[in-house]
Amino acid sequence: MKIAFHTLGCKVNQYETEAMKEKFKKNNHEIVNENDFADVYIINTCTVTSLADRKSRQYIRRMKKINPESIVAVTGCYAQMSPEEVSAIEAVDIVTGTNQKNRLVELVENYKKTSEAHTERVVDEYEQLCEYEETGIITSMESRTRAYIKLQEGCNRFCSYCIIPYARGQVRSRAVSEVIKEAKSLIERGVKEIILTGINTALYGTEEGFNKENVTDNDIWGIEIIINELERLEGDFRIRLSSLEPTVINGEYVERLLKYKRLCPHLHLSIQSGSNKILKDMNRKYDREEYLDIVHALKGYDSGYGITTDIIVGFPGETEENFKDSLNIIREVQFCKVHAFKYSKREGTKAASMKGHVAPEVKNRRSEELIATGNKVSEQFFKSNLNTYRTVLIEEYIEEMDCLAGYTENYIKAYIKCNADSGSYDKELLLNTFAEVKLTELYRDGILCQLKGQSQ
Repeated sequence: MKIAFHTLGCKVNQYETEAMKEKFKKNNHEIVNENDFADVYIINTCTVTSLADRKSRQYIRRMKKINPESIVAVTGCYAQMSPEEVSAIEAVDIVTGTNQKNRLVELVENYKKTSEAHTERVVDEYEQLCEYEETGIITSMESRTRAYIKLQEGCNRFCSYCIIPYARGQVRSRAVSEVIKEAKSLIERGVKEIILTGINTALYGTEEGFNKENVTDNDIWGIEIIINELERLEGDFRIRLSSLEPTVINGEYVERLLKYKRLCPHLHLSIQSGSNKILKDMNRKYDREEYLDIVHALKGYDSGYGITTDIIVGFPGETEENFKDSLNIIREVQFCKVHAFKYSKREGTKAASMKGHVAPEVKNRRSEELIATGNKVSEQFFKSNLNTYRTVLIEEYIEEMDCLAGYTENYIKAYIKCNADSGSYDKELLLNTFAEVKLTELYRDGILCQLKGQSQ
C-alpha cells in the first residue's frame, strides 16, 4: 500500500512519525508525500491548544478528500485526549492513542483485509500509559546531518496551563541500551549531530524502578546517564539537548553537564514567565532566582553559551508589572532566541478555570512587545559573538544565496559565502562536515562567517 503521513506538533511527534514510516517500509509498504494519492493517510496529532485540535480535524478531512476510498488513521495526543470526538469524524477509520503508535502497521493491514465500515479504536486509559513503547531503531532522518533520538515519555510536572501530562501519561524512560544502539546506527550512517528529545527530557531515568543496567557510572543520574554513554562512543559527532526543564534541574546539575566535550554549549531552557507570582500560578516549581542560577552557571562556563526559551504572555492574572518582569528577564539573560506564545485557554487544565483572563487585545500588544524585545536581545547576543571562532556543522548549500549554511555549537545560524573564495574549497566536500569559522558580521537571521584560514 501507499502510505502518507502528516505530523502536527512537537519534535517528539516528528520522531515518532519517522519510526512509524520505518515500520511500514519494513512491511513492504511505500511512503509517499502527504499530498499524493495514497491508500492510507496517517495523521499524527497535537492537542497542546484548542487550535491544534482544530488543525488536526482540518487535516483529517483534507486527506480523505484526496482519496475518498483511503483508510484514514488518526493517532497522537488529540486522539488520546478526545477519542470519541475523533471517532465521530466521518473520514476516520482507525484511532490510536499515544502509546499505540507501534501497532499502526498491524491495525492498518487488518483493517484493509476486513474492509469493515466501523471505526477501529485502540486508546489506552491514562492509568495504562505507564510502559515505554519501544518503536524500534530509526536508521535515517530527512536530514542526513542531524537526527533526533527520543529517550523519554510522559511528564509529572502538571503545569497549570498544560494538557500534555494527561495525553502522554506517566514518566517512563527508554532503555539505555536502546538509546545507544540507535545513536551508533545513526553515527555509522554519517549523522554528525545527535539531538536528545522527549516529552520532558530532564525527567529521563528519574522514575521509580528505572533500570540502570548497562550504565557505565552508577553515581550519575538523569539525562547525564545518556550523555555520559554517548560521550564514550567513537565517531565524529556532537550532542545537543532539545530542552531541559528548570522544574527538574538546577544550577548545580547543569555544572555537572559542562564537563562533556561533545555536548553543545546551547540549551533550550523554558522559563514561561519572568514573574514569580505567575510562575507560582503556573505551578512551575521554581522562581526567577533559581532560573538565573542555571543561567549564571552556563554563562560562567562560556559567555557565548546559547540559551533559547519560551515565554507565555497573558496568563490569567498577569498584570503589567508581571509582564515587565518577563521583559526584564529577557534583557538580563541575553537569550539567543525567545519564542513568544499568547496564553490559550485549554479546557481540562487548572488555568482554564482561573480568574483574571487577559483580554485578547492586551495579549496581542504584550506579544508584539515581547517579540520586539526578544529580537533586540538576540541581535545583541549575535553581536557579542562577532570576531570569535566557533565550529559550524555545514548542513546545506543555498544556491540562490551562494552560501553554505549550518549552525554553530551555540546555535547561531551561520552563513559562509562561496563566491569570494569559490576556488579555494569544494562546496560538496564541505557538506555534512564540521568547520571552524570566524563570525564576522550580522547577516539575515544569523551571522556571516569566514572559514578559518581563508583571507578576507
